[in-house]
Amino acid sequence: MIDESRPLWIVLWDIRRRNEVAQQILLLRVAELVGQSAMAGRRAAERRRQNLLERASATARIGIWSCSLPDQRITWTNGVYDLFELPRGSLVDRDTSLKMYVPESAAQMQALRTEAIATCGDFNFDAEIITAKGNPRWMRITATVDGVDGKARRIFGMKQNITEEKHMADRMRALAETDVLTGLANRSRFNAWLEDLHGQRNGVPVGALILIDLDNFKAINDTLGHAQGDTCLIKAGERLRECAPPGALVARIGGDEFAILTDGREHTDMDSLSRTIIGAFRQSIQLGTHEHSIGASLGIAMRGGQDADTLYHDADAALYAAKSAGRGTWRVANAA
Repeated sequence: MIDESRPLWIVLWDIRRRNEVAQQILLLRVAELVGQSAMAGRRAAERRRQNLLERASATARIGIWSCSLPDQRITWTNGVYDLFELPRGSLVDRDTSLKMYVPESAAQMQALRTEAIATCGDFNFDAEIITAKGNPRWMRITATVDGVDGKARRIFGMKQNITEEKHMADRMRALAETDVLTGLANRSRFNAWLEDLHGQRNGVPVGALILIDLDNFKAINDTLGHAQGDTCLIKAGERLRECAPPGALVARIGGDEFAILTDGREHTDMDSLSRTIIGAFRQSIQLGTHEHSIGASLGIAMRGGQDADTLYHDADAALYAAKSAGRGTWRVANAA
């Protein structure tokens, strides 16, 4: 018998004479026992390796997957089942798993997969899914195609749950792009949007730039102190956010300087928007026990063929003209 828990010793002690056939039968039996022992050892080693792999995968939130070609039969380790929140070992096919990808990720994955299979190459990307239990998750996919004579036979790789990492990165990016006091976009994010005039990076082309200066902020800051001045800026930001059209970026770009970048894909009636903003700032602001009036002046530049620097310069010149006209009004650059 074979005892898989300990090394196996085979001792052959035979004082009887045996004919050649009997000797061969005995040797074949010994060879069979040795073969069984070797196979048992390999099975035990494979079980240990698989156990270690599962434990390491669980710690790193990684699962191993493979898909045979062309029959599309998929195999998952427990980590992938857990990622998709499906019962471990349950029957799953590629169409079922693909339906859990959000449409954008599914399209991207299909394109990368098709190219990798055609070239026997590899790819990696981050995909968003909705699990079987309805939870949104992000996973990092790595894939390699295994082929023979240039013909793909199998595609395999890893899937890792990066949801927490993704959320952390989003929070860090938001902090880096947000004005701490008002919660609006900060100068860095404003500059990035302005420089991407045609929306080649973020998909939102700039329609117009509106620069806003608070007319009486300095007097409030000097007489009431910085704490009340900060409160004034916070409330000013809230009013601008309420006035801004959908899709616009509202930013604080300086002490009492604000800006709005409108979405160039949508028509915006600039005169109507300007009147709305000016009207909002004609209403007094409660600071402490008293109400105070601040007012606002606007400089507007419409995007044409100019670059980002020129657009900003045009809006700034229009703002200067609005202030020179007595404040509490707006001017449009290059307007007839």
